Amino acid sequence: MARVVRSSLIQASCVVQASAEGVEASLAEIKQAMVDKHVAMIRTAAADGAQVVCLQEIFSGPYFCAEQTTRWHVLAERIPDGPTVQRMMRLAAELGVALVVPIYEVGEGEAFYNSAAVIGRDGAFLGTYRKAHIPHAAPGFWEKFYFRPGDLGFPVFDLGFCKIGVYLCYDRHFPEGARVMGLNGAEILFNPSAVIAGPNDFVWKIEQPALAVANGFFVGSVNRVGTEEPWKLGQFFGQSYFCNPRGKVIAEGSRDADEIVTADLDLDLITEVRRSWPFNRDRRPDLYGDLVKR
Repeated sequence: MARVVRSSLIQASCVVQASAEGVEASLAEIKQAMVDKHVAMIRTAAADGAQVVCLQEIFSGPYFCAEQTTRWHVLAERIPDGPTVQRMMRLAAELGVALVVPIYEVGEGEAFYNSAAVIGRDGAFLGTYRKAHIPHAAPGFWEKFYFRPGDLGFPVFDLGFCKIGVYLCYDRHFPEGARVMGLNGAEILFNPSAVIAGPNDFVWKIEQPALAVANGFFVGSVNRVGTEEPWKLGQFFGQSYFCNPRGKVIAEGSRDADEIVTADLDLDLITEVRRSWPFNRDRRPDLYGDLVKR
């Protein structure tokens, strides 16, 4: 009997736009609106049979790294004890759907991270992934101002019906972590992101399929949509997609609309592909020492 996992990605625009720095804006209102919007979309995905649903990077607000100000720290929550993850745990248990929930996390010692909570179909908290690679570049990707580099490594989460890994946005430019997760049993790698139009359009279509081919697993890539105020950094161009272990895109969202992208992932294909492309067998870790010396 085939092992088929029905999986969904949610791409969404901000419901309530932020005000410029120095102008009073209800960040709580923005957060509440985004959480409510995603809860409704998760319910729709679950009604369509989704077994696991992945949300976009920092799903509960805009991509606030377009500016550098401490006002956004109020959005950070503890994992798993904060209200957003607790709500998602209850929702997962109610619907019987596993969730990947990327949020702004405040951790030990009041350190801040770009993180994702992973929740099982029974509502159990399975663990956290913290974004390992933190960009800081113009225009508008000022992430080192907000996030400490992740310190939890590259865990693989066992959902019972499949094993998954999580990479967050910029992480996808670094193949090493994806390799670690693949070697440790990940069958699906989820990559929640915030990517704007431009040169990224081309890279968006080749990097994740390349990771899928190199590691022989499925990849689900999520990107938000719309232009966010007040920064107008650029258009987040959506096009969330799943690709299979051969690098073929098997489901894809639009550029500019809220959307649930769903695909049936035949996990038996992983074994088939790895037998025909035995990259893990033919690796030469004895020659790769220079990777960790530089």
